[in-house]
Amino acid sequence: MAKKSVIARALKTPKYKSRVVRRCFRCGRKRGYMRDFDLCRICFRELANEGMIPGIRKSSW
Repeated sequence: MAKKSVIARALKTPKYKSRVVRRCFRCGRKRGYMRDFDLCRICFRELANEGMIPGIRKSSW
């Protein structure tokens, strides 16, 4: 879980467009971020397994 100060800094508009840091809205993690869902890979997996994300289910073949 990221510190609140780090999350607050990421929400501010940066001086340059390339400095944008996208973070998971749930835990604040910046690595493994998925833009489509606004989640990191860990939170995505947890929510997908619980069935909380519509249209996503675990694949099996």
